[in-house]
Amino acid sequence: MDTIDLKQPELYINRELSLLEFNARVLEQAKLETVPLLERLRYLCISSTNMDEFFEVRVAGLMQKVKLGSTQAGPDNMSAQETLRLARIRASELVAEQYRVLNEVIFPRLAEQGINFVKRDDWSEAQEKWLREYYGQELQPILSPMGLDPAHPFPRMLNKSLNFIVSLSGKDAFGRSSGLAIVQAPRALPRVIQIPAKETGGGPNDFVFLSSVLHAFVAELFHGMKVKECYQFRVTRNSDLFVDEEEIDDLLRAVEGELAARHYGDTVRLEVALNCPDELVNFLLTRLKLTRDELFMVNGPVNLNRVQAVIDLVDRPELTFPSYVPGLPVTLIRSESLFDTIRKQDLLLHHPFESFAPVVDFVRQAAADPSVLSIKQTLYRTGSNSAIVDALVTAARAGKEVTVVVELRARFDEAANVDLATRLQEVGAHVVYGVVGYKTHAKMLLIIRRETKGLRYYTHLGTGNYHSRTARIYTDYGLFTCDKVIGEDVQKVFNQLTSLGKVIKLHKLLQSPFTLHDGMLKKIQREQALAEKGKPGRVIAKMNSLVEPQIIQALYQASQAGVQVDLIVRGVCALRPGVPGVSDNIRVCSIIGRFLEHPRVYCFGNDGNPEVFGASADWMERNLFHRVETCFPIEAKKLRDRVISDLELYLRDNTQAWLLQPDGTYVLTKPGKAEPVSAQQTLLESLAESA
Repeated sequence: MDTIDLKQPELYINRELSLLEFNARVLEQAKLETVPLLERLRYLCISSTNMDEFFEVRVAGLMQKVKLGSTQAGPDNMSAQETLRLARIRASELVAEQYRVLNEVIFPRLAEQGINFVKRDDWSEAQEKWLREYYGQELQPILSPMGLDPAHPFPRMLNKSLNFIVSLSGKDAFGRSSGLAIVQAPRALPRVIQIPAKETGGGPNDFVFLSSVLHAFVAELFHGMKVKECYQFRVTRNSDLFVDEEEIDDLLRAVEGELAARHYGDTVRLEVALNCPDELVNFLLTRLKLTRDELFMVNGPVNLNRVQAVIDLVDRPELTFPSYVPGLPVTLIRSESLFDTIRKQDLLLHHPFESFAPVVDFVRQAAADPSVLSIKQTLYRTGSNSAIVDALVTAARAGKEVTVVVELRARFDEAANVDLATRLQEVGAHVVYGVVGYKTHAKMLLIIRRETKGLRYYTHLGTGNYHSRTARIYTDYGLFTCDKVIGEDVQKVFNQLTSLGKVIKLHKLLQSPFTLHDGMLKKIQREQALAEKGKPGRVIAKMNSLVEPQIIQALYQASQAGVQVDLIVRGVCALRPGVPGVSDNIRVCSIIGRFLEHPRVYCFGNDGNPEVFGASADWMERNLFHRVETCFPIEAKKLRDRVISDLELYLRDNTQAWLLQPDGTYVLTKPGKAEPVSAQQTLLESLAESA
């Protein structure tokens, strides 16, 4: 064991390339005949959205490093230049596959079901008449064509907006003849338009793309001139906000200021219609200061992710996943007061198989309860029209002490968080934005209630956000407890976030950036020590991403000592399992199913007395060293055993599990002659029975 260098680059998978492979697994869902057809379309669109974010954040970051001449390499020893080169190659392959699946798989299957995207050449006379009227009434009044000449320079393209480059001949009313114009499609316009069957004689589910309509009638924007060519294009920009916290006095105003700039960050990608001629492509690349390396020629709508609007327009429930009603523990069904129930026993909810409603009710009951003195909560993502925020507003208006830690820099939710922070401040809640230099990613809710025996702490700790909508599509755990020590620990963390002070000692919680990393290492090393003594060592960990080098090295060492390590890592994984002499005892699987796997759960065998932790943190450098995170024990035996049972179920999944190979590729498991096992479906059926 001591002769193996666990820091050698060959033992680490590049994180950006691993992220692309996760997106490839999402795209594979669009090809599976076992997945309902409209859900296959949804997976295709999700893969497109993922690719957008990959370019907005990951590729943008790599391009910045290259521009600055960075020579720093990760554990895989790949430079930013090499990573960027390989990422572009793999991204190009995936984008080509996305459009192949759209044109050769999804569109034909939809047509078989009477759901048609009608091409311009196939419009009937009645359809063309209706679309012309629709264009004149709904589209043309809000379009602003921009001719390109010295008085009209090339406009700034809004990030990910739909645009058209138009080639013209002739002269306008002022005698201008630049030959080129730009037409920008406002974001308020629908990207998919349903053609009414009654008025056109077509099918009930006939659709056209906005781009097709604009192509067909764009000439009406240029009276007296001839449109020779028209091609759609889209620009992707760097969307990562930068706020120098040491140089600003008000983080709220600084984030508000940066939000507007996000739409016009540095360009990182150009998507253009496949049939656009080189002359126009080169013109766009020059104006956008991009090279052919950043160019993607696509065979279909450049805004692919907007196609999923069709799913809501088509009333075909048999083509989507069956609806379900989340379950509730029996103790909550019979309970009128959550405080009474939690006082008797800890409760664990597994979303979305079990309802998120008790979490909302927890805050609502606290807001209405005269015995409740204080409510403290962290908010990272909540969504618009949040019932939890409504309850906090009610509590503040009722005169309760309400303290909310709002993370303004939750990526792509910054605008929503600025709004909710303002709303809470207006009703007198104490709103803070965490700690300078550290995102507050912990999921904590603390309610302090005056009872006959004094003050009592009621706590909710979760692995996911306080977001009612994502709680229907993300899997997560939430723990309710009135354990005094845990409550006091959470109170200390809140005090740390709202005031100034030194590192605090917590008794049951582990916290980033102080004790969580070291605590996880010690748990893994304890399993290694047990194995070295001939006892069974066991680690089961479930998370979104695994990239932190010291954790990976500790897992390698544990594997060499004989510890059985099973990792359920949905997304990025830099560890290589199954490497002879290094990671023979490590298995990594990724579950891609109906719900997005989101929990962070860590289980350690501990010589027959297993320890189970839920956490807000993945095993990543940013979570362990650059964020405020919490990791909490699940101590009640019944709840602990249930989580272990859930983990073991996921490890038995042979229909939606992808196994990571030593070379970094993934292979989808198949049941073969064994009984098919889907962890998500099994949990959906078993936990929803109590609904």
